[in-house]
Formats: sequence, structure tokens, C-alpha cells
Amino acid sequence: MAIRALEPTNFPFFDYKRYSFSLGLEAPEGIWLSGHSASRFAADHGDVVVTGDIVAQSRVAYEKIAAILAAAGLSLRDVVRTVDYVTVDGIADYPGTAALRRDLFGPQPPVTSTVVVKRLLRPTALIEIEVVASRGGSTPIDDGAPVDALHRATARRVGDLVYLAAQLPLRPGTAVVAAPGNIAGQMRQIYQNAGQLLRAAGLGWDNVVKTVEFLTPAGLPRYKETAGVRREFLAPRYPAATGIIMPRLANPEALVQIDFIASRQPLAVINPGWAHYDKLTYSPAIKAGNLLFFAGHGAINPETNASEHPGDIVAQTRYVYSSLMEVLRAAGAGPEAMVKTVEFLTAAALPRYRETADVRREFFRQPYPTATGIVCEQLVRPEMLIEVDAVAVLP
Repeated sequence: MAIRALEPTNFPFFDYKRYSFSLGLEAPEGIWLSGHSASRFAADHGDVVVTGDIVAQSRVAYEKIAAILAAAGLSLRDVVRTVDYVTVDGIADYPGTAALRRDLFGPQPPVTSTVVVKRLLRPTALIEIEVVASRGGSTPIDDGAPVDALHRATARRVGDLVYLAAQLPLRPGTAVVAAPGNIAGQMRQIYQNAGQLLRAAGLGWDNVVKTVEFLTPAGLPRYKETAGVRREFLAPRYPAATGIIMPRLANPEALVQIDFIASRQPLAVINPGWAHYDKLTYSPAIKAGNLLFFAGHGAINPETNASEHPGDIVAQTRYVYSSLMEVLRAAGAGPEAMVKTVEFLTAAALPRYRETADVRREFFRQPYPTATGIVCEQLVRPEMLIEVDAVAVLP
């Protein structure tokens, strides 16, 4: 089956065909949906609006997700992973969404990573939900606590993949953050905790294909020290990685949290020949079976490490997608293989962000990749306005 768009016959929320992204894409390897908030077109306003508290907004987001999955003959019970992007204004009330997850998912909820964001593209939105689903189902990884108090699974196996929920630097069996004020110490605790989950899944560090690190501004000054932790656990073949700065984390005492994806498939590093990555503790992309997991890419020259197009979000976006195309070519694929993009942008990028839709049209044709746009506190390089995380399905 080729990659196909999921197009609901009845989607009353907005006219999705106007945009440069697909609501959802299905391939034999899985189903990816764009991030969805509670945005909907309101005729009385003549515009798209977002209203309600975080529980009401979550309910609308899941109504949209359910309508998209129904186009594939699936339901919310086929969701295996979500990322809940929750604003600083919404995080205090986020525990109230647990009852909704119990109602929608029953006793087998998906893996859920909760990421606190500076804001969402719609200024009144409190939550946006990004989804991965599977026609073949999934199984929980039971390390003694497969579902947490907020009704989020901690790890699930989907075919050859294992998704871990966001890992915080908590001492095992407690809500106590390890190594206060020390980001490298907190990262080491995270890796120790994640290692236990990987072992419960019958996997090891050489199976990890992707990490996504969210850190706070307080953790940034010593962030470079965490490279030693990555070497300790991941060398010699490093996974793809993304690092994004958010205003705070789900636990306010944590400096870093990490998502992990692992695979039973043989892994291969995909590098177009960029020597600069020889100095880094992550790879441009990792191939696992037919899936290609990209590192986060910003407008940084991969040969010289110089920033490109400072202050210009449109030119930076074009540079980023050009870099992603180089990685795809090195993997033997083209733009039609891309199924998922997450665009992390700074507040300074917002005034011209709409213009980047035309940049996506320069690189992609229908069915467009799914897309999620998230406003972060800042990116690792202050001159960067956008960083793109991505997944592709190779032919």
C-alpha cells in the first residue's frame, strides 16, 4: 500500500484542503496525524476559534482525531502514542484530562508524552494533541507500572517499534527529582530509568533510533555537559536526536525530559557526507526497516556549523527542508516519503510563519506530510527561528 491521505467525508471543524499539510497519512508501517487543537470554524465569528477549558478543548481535539481515524476504518482505541503539547497556562489543569482519557481509551491507553510549551499557534489554545495509530494494534510494556496516575501508558510495542513516554529525572518509585540543579545528573537518572523500560521490552541502547530532549532555560548553560551522558549510554552509533528549550517541564523541578523510540529492526546511520556529525553525539537520521527518523534540523550549515539566514523565518525554513531533502536522497528516497513534520518555532518567527506554507508547497505535493507547529521558549542556537523534526517511510 502506498502512502495515502486520510480524508474524512464529514469534517465540520475547518476546510483542511486549503492547507499545506494532511490531516493524517497511512502507510503499512503506521498512521501519523497532524497535531490537533480545539480549533474550529465559527460562522458567527467568520473565523477559526478555540474556546473552553483544557478538558473541553481536549474533547474537541479527540473528536477531530476520531473523525480522521474513521476515514481509515479505525477508532481512538487504535491510537498507540500521543504527544500532548500543553501551554504554561493550561498545565495546572492538565490532570483533569485523565478522566477523559479513561473514557476514550479504556484500560489500555496509549503512550503519552506531556510537553509544556510556550504557546500554541492559536493563542487561546491550551492543548494540541499529536497522534500515532496502528492498524495492527500494540502491546504494553509492563515494568510494574504500565499506566500512570494520569492514565498514560509508560511504554508500548507497535510491531518492531517501542515508544517510551517522556522520561523525567525521577528517582525510581518516587516523585523526587534527582540531582537538583544538575542537568547532566538529571539526564543520567533519565537514562537509568529508560534503560529499565528498554530491558522490560527485551531491548538495549543499541536499539534506540530517536531521542527528543526538552530542556528549560535554566538547564541550557550546562547543556553541553550532557553529551558525556549520551556517550556513556549510546556510543558508538548514535540515534537521531532533537533538543528544544521550553519554558518549563511537566515537573517544575526538572531541567530535562526525554522521549525515546527504539526498534528491533537492524539500524543504519544515514548521513549525506556531513563530516561535522563526526564530532556530535547524534546522527542526521537513522533508518530502521522502512522507517527513517530524522534528527531535528535547523538552518545550520552541516559542513561549517554556521547559522544561515538569521532573522528570516522563510529563508530558514527553505534551508531546513533543503537539508532534509539531502538526507532523504542519501536514504534513496524523495519528498513523497515524508509522513510527519513537527515545526518548533520561536515567538520571533510568528509574524511571518504563515508564509512558510508556500515553502512546504515548494518541496511537497499532495498528499502533504502531516504537520504540527509548536512555539518553544527558544532554540539551542539563539539565531535559529525554526527547527524541524521529521519521519519518513522509505520505498
